[in-house]
Amino acid sequence: MNITINGKEKEIEKEVTVKELLDTEQVEMQEYVTVQLNDEIIPRDSYDTTLVKEGSVIEFLYYMGGGSEV
Repeated sequence: MNITINGKEKEIEKEVTVKELLDTEQVEMQEYVTVQLNDEIIPRDSYDTTLVKEGSVIEFLYYMGGGSEV
């Protein structure tokens, strides 16, 4: 089945959960990543139950704070 991860097409064998995808893609610092699935932010407590299906578009997002020097 074909999905898109961070703008790159990828083929995977079967439907997986968001958590399984994070693991198989070896996403670092999983505790800090936000997952967007088909333009919807997935709540962290749903990663184990939300399925990634054929044609899904997934973005792994890291929000970083910043500021200016004074």
